[in-house]
Amino acid sequence: MKVLVAVDDSDFSRHALAWVLDHLFPFPAAAADQPAEEPRPALVLVHALEPLRHIMYPIGPGSAVYGAPSMMQSVWAAQAENARSLLDRAKRTCHQRGVSAEVVVVEGEPREALCRAAADMGAGLLVVGSRGLGAIKRAFLGSVSDYCAHHASCPIMVVKPPRDDDDHAHRTEAS
Repeated sequence: MKVLVAVDDSDFSRHALAWVLDHLFPFPAAAADQPAEEPRPALVLVHALEPLRHIMYPIGPGSAVYGAPSMMQSVWAAQAENARSLLDRAKRTCHQRGVSAEVVVVEGEPREALCRAAADMGAGLLVVGSRGLGAIKRAFLGSVSDYCAHHASCPIMVVKPPRDDDDHAHRTEAS
């Protein structure tokens, strides 16, 4: 089975990856000289590189100019470098836990790109973190996890953010 984990630079994404490593890959890989009892799932860390939007600069009432192509290329190069750095850190986290992982960068709106990647790679499971938005915020802001839950071609696991027990205790006492 191939497990895809959506990775971005949020605490929610880091929590989802930690959950996957704790629950789906709890033991280090078997030594090369020992036969594995069960094949381990393959882990793929996926980052969606959002498409660039043309940058407009207002220069006066009712007029604007677009950013130069060289500036757009610089922004794209910076995004690509940030994606590589982010995936390198996530891969290092996996290796520290004895888990090998493949890294993939896909381009497009994250929710659509993740679903497309899951289908293209034949994923058995897509794991995404959740920001913990309520229904109203989710309706206005959109939710990658909600979209993937409805459109992914494979099962999806949404890892909710950790509950802050101290904050929960204060709210309970105040009620």
